[in-house]
Amino acid sequence: MRLRAAARLLHFVLALLCLSASAMAQEPVRDFTQLNTRLKPGDTVWVTDAAGREVKGRIVDLAPGGVTVKSDVSRTYGPADVNLIHERRPDSLKNGALIGLGIGGGLVLGLCLAGEASEGDGWCALAAGIYGGAGAAIGVGIDALIPGKKIVAYRAPGPAGAPPARLSFAPVITPRARGVAVLFSF
Repeated sequence: MRLRAAARLLHFVLALLCLSASAMAQEPVRDFTQLNTRLKPGDTVWVTDAAGREVKGRIVDLAPGGVTVKSDVSRTYGPADVNLIHERRPDSLKNGALIGLGIGGGLVLGLCLAGEASEGDGWCALAAGIYGGAGAAIGVGIDALIPGKKIVAYRAPGPAGAPPARLSFAPVITPRARGVAVLFSF
């Protein structure tokens, strides 16, 4: 009986780790006058100009007619000068802590359930707590080393700022079916 429960728990944890949550990113701003809704002075951005050159810098001034970015020198970009503006969003450390907790604590709990410990049930819970805490700390440390995602804040209207075609795959696991979801966007 305990072995079945351990197998079900293991399948559940593996399914959670394998599933890809579809998160819709915020659409980039297409009107230069709306940049102030996504960006503010002091933000670090990557500006790709009309010639295809990318410049990393901090926003000094944000006006409807242009954005001033300071890298080595300050430069003001108008709507006709910019194809893309990227920004980096910070990543939450919560997901690293939860993954580490699940791996550290779940592994010990799975081993305890598979071993059908009867006398050491309290010991198993204590070990799962200790290893879960250590796993959470390691997960936070690893997650802190990974920079946030670079996302598009502004995309120029028209073919110059058009996104490339993309192909994505995600596993689908339900009680009745298993498969792969395919997404093609252009």
